[in-house]
Amino acid sequence: MRWFAGQLHTRRMALFSRRFRDPRSTEYDFISSIMVRCPGCAKAARVIPAPEDPGRGARTLFRPRRLVCRGCGLSRVWSGRLVALSRGTAQPATDPYFGMPLWLQVETRHGWLWAYNLEHLDLIRRFVQASLRERAPWYDTGQQMTLVARLPAWIKRAKNRDEILRAVSRINASLVAA
Repeated sequence: MRWFAGQLHTRRMALFSRRFRDPRSTEYDFISSIMVRCPGCAKAARVIPAPEDPGRGARTLFRPRRLVCRGCGLSRVWSGRLVALSRGTAQPATDPYFGMPLWLQVETRHGWLWAYNLEHLDLIRRFVQASLRERAPWYDTGQQMTLVARLPAWIKRAKNRDEILRAVSRINASLVAA
């Protein structure tokens, strides 16, 4: 009987690991730190918020940003007014501030799979890996489209699950190689 109880517990834990509940994140939740390809040395660099200026009350999206590379020491500052968020997966994605190619991206036969940072990539991985995907109704939150709801249909399809998870693994391998 003891063995049966342990097996039941293991099955129950496997069931919960296959469940995904939408945390109601948007892409704005992931742009505080963006991994990009450095224009100077082609290694991984980051786009991060510039140090706060107490006199400025700008919205989070439009606060000045810095492009910083540890590899070559490159540092640039963005303080513009135009932010271009990546849309679609037909072409490689770029960061919204400097227009640099994202580091965490790979091409699949369906399109480009990309993420701004590791938390964003982990959200996509957990969503794709789950066999049960739950999200709150839009009228419950007042928010109609979360990041998960805006994912392309080819990422949401269960038949592409293995291919997407392999692509996520390739992206993670690029971090180890860097």
